[in-house]
Amino acid sequence: MAQIYISLGSNVEREQNVKQGLISLAKAFDLSFEQLTLSSLFECEAIGFNGPDFYNMVIGIKCRHSVEQVATMLREIEFFHGRDHNAKKFSPRTLDLDLLLYDNLVIDQPAQLPRDEITKNAFVLWPLSQVAPKLAHPILNNCYEKLWQDYNKNTQQLSIVANCW
Repeated sequence: MAQIYISLGSNVEREQNVKQGLISLAKAFDLSFEQLTLSSLFECEAIGFNGPDFYNMVIGIKCRHSVEQVATMLREIEFFHGRDHNAKKFSPRTLDLDLLLYDNLVIDQPAQLPRDEITKNAFVLWPLSQVAPKLAHPILNNCYEKLWQDYNKNTQQLSIVANCW
């Protein structure tokens, strides 16, 4: 079984889409909700464009699917929840699901792994450090807890909000 980590974000009907996204992930991976490893839920400003604030979190899942299957499943869940097939990279999202890690794979297709934004965005690194603190980044060989400790926290403001599920 592979250990995967997925970032989930929404800035359109955030509470509803986060909750429904989690339910859809559990169903897609044939897991109970309790089998998902969930970070705290964070609120942060939109990065790269002017838009409503986002809710973000990271989910850990053990799965038997290939990396290609996982990438396809995540896109299908996004589209099912109203994501525009032609949406620009920096635009509002009903649901944004990004595969961050698939075991220790380092690849560029079908997804960039480890995902580059892990070390660039607080809304990815902080929640990942919660669900996988001692796991080492497969390229940097530093654990996510240490990467978060060393992160310049003045660059992006994040706050933990009450769970909506």
